[in-house]
Parts: sequence; structure tokens; C-alpha cells
Amino acid sequence: MQINTGTLEIVHNPAEKRFETWIDGQLSKLDYLEDGDTIVMTHVGVHPEHRGYGVAGKITEAALAYAREKSLRVIPMCSYVAAYIRRNPEFAGLTKQRADA
Repeated sequence: MQINTGTLEIVHNPAEKRFETWIDGQLSKLDYLEDGDTIVMTHVGVHPEHRGYGVAGKITEAALAYAREKSLRVIPMCSYVAAYIRRNPEFAGLTKQRADA
């Protein structure tokens, strides 16, 4: 199997509090809780057949871009999200407490 992450459509589903993509009828997602100016990223789950192709990274990138766009502070409860931020330091500032908070 080959997955082209460049064409992967990541959808924000606020009703379910998740960012999601469907590949061959299988759901992969990042769950979150949003409270005021904070977003807690609680879990990234990729269907077992689709692991190892960069799907989790694309979903996480979309969620972090949303957080940046909305000026939300990110709390990476999920170990994958925390590791992604460590590997991509351009997102590290999103985890900092706001000075005006």
C-alpha cells in the first residue's frame, strides 16, 4: 500500500472534537478538547493498515496549524503530539503560556 500524504484531505470535525481523514473507509484522527484559549490534544489514532506512512504527522500538522491560526495554547497530552512538536520546533511556541493569561 502507498499513501500520498501530499494529497491527504484532513478535515476539522468540531462536532466530534477531532481532526480526521478517511483512507479506504478507515478513520484516522486526532482528538482534542478546546477550552477558551487552550486546546488539549489528547490522542492521535491511525488505522493499523495506514501506520508508517506519515498520516499521523499530517493530521497533527493540521491540528497545530488550526491552533496557530486561532492563537490557541497547545497542551500536548498525547505522546505523539509532544514528540511531533519536539521534532518540529516551529510549533514549540504554541505550548507556551500566554503573557496576558
